Amino acid sequence: MKQRMIFPLFWRIFLSIWLAMALTVVASNLATRMLLDREREAIERQAGLRDLAEEAIAIRESGDRGGAWRYLRAEGERLELYLVLVEQDKNDGQLPSFIRDRMKSGWYPQKPAVLDIDDGYRLVAWPRVQGAGWLNPRFFRAIELGLAFLMISLACWWIARLVSRPLRHMETTAQAIAAGNNSLRVSDRIARRRDEVGQLATAFNAMTEQLCSLLERQKHLLRDISHDLRTPLTRQRIAIELASEAGADEELMASILRQNERLETMTGQILTLYRVTEAGGDIEREPLRLVHVINQVLKDAADYAEHQGVDCKLVVAPESSRVSVLGDNGLLQRAIDNILQNALDHTPPGKAVHLALTVSDGWLSLTVDDEGPGVADELIGHLFEPFFRADKSRGGTGWGLGLAIARDIVSVHDGSIAAEAGEWGGLRVTVRLPVFFDGG
Repeated sequence: MKQRMIFPLFWRIFLSIWLAMALTVVASNLATRMLLDREREAIERQAGLRDLAEEAIAIRESGDRGGAWRYLRAEGERLELYLVLVEQDKNDGQLPSFIRDRMKSGWYPQKPAVLDIDDGYRLVAWPRVQGAGWLNPRFFRAIELGLAFLMISLACWWIARLVSRPLRHMETTAQAIAAGNNSLRVSDRIARRRDEVGQLATAFNAMTEQLCSLLERQKHLLRDISHDLRTPLTRQRIAIELASEAGADEELMASILRQNERLETMTGQILTLYRVTEAGGDIEREPLRLVHVINQVLKDAADYAEHQGVDCKLVVAPESSRVSVLGDNGLLQRAIDNILQNALDHTPPGKAVHLALTVSDGWLSLTVDDEGPGVADELIGHLFEPFFRADKSRGGTGWGLGLAIARDIVSVHDGSIAAEAGEWGGLRVTVRLPVFFDGG
């Protein structure tokens, strides 16, 4: 199934709040400009300004230009306006440059209102603003907007981090628990939060405690049952052998003995599984030539392979025969034997199991390919789970423990194991172990 692209919650929150605040700033700016334009229009509509302009024109035309200027300044202070009387240019009717600059600039909060007065004069009026800019107005406008968006970005980052960081912590914790570290829990600092995130963390911890308790009880139950079964099974086998020697039906006794051996094998595998799981990395290790371990497994499985009518073909790269791994000989034999037995069980007579040993980049790789019916893609990921059997695609009489044991043994040796569709149509199992040293 195609994996959907993930859009992190952090960026969803960040962008949502950032866009909302940015739109608020833009809308506020537009509203402010609209109100200022209305104020300018209101100034233009003031009838009293026209009367003031006509009075100033009369004083000016009487020859007292200074008196006209003082008159407009006094009236402007009374009305809290700057008032400037200018003559219209008889050529193109444009305003003086200092008025045009003020009207075009985006820095000034209020743009001047211009009233056309008869007799070729214009009255320019704008509200008195303290601290009019004397440096580049566009530069300060850019600084103003830059600081606004910087503060918006910082606020959005803090809010998004406040929400997404604990969720990320819970995700990491869940992944670690899924990988086998059942001791981890969401931190108390997050669980003590008095909001929905804190409630989620508390519920997550309670759920994890319950699941881990159930898994632990299941593990101990299987281990105890398997341990307790070994003694009666051993006694039963002895009784079967004595009954056979006493002249009981040989075919019946052989069938009963085979079932007894199967039960003994199953209990032994369960005990091995839990012994490896509980031991973790605390196993005895020694340098081993993996090629020798594989040859020993093939030797032990020769009779079974012959009985199944299946050939085992091993190909060893020259350089891989000279390197060693650090591990437990018995456990590695058990892991490889389980993988090989699984391949033999699912390979039809007359076919072959292909083994290949290679080394690359500090890793020793063993691949085991069978020529069986293969496994459906959706089931491959479950092959290493205890008691899982892909019965619909592969027959067999096992209990689904062999590959699970192999996985745990490889894991405690700091290696990895994986399954995929093989080159010959069956299943390919690949084991990778870290190289200890090169014996060449």
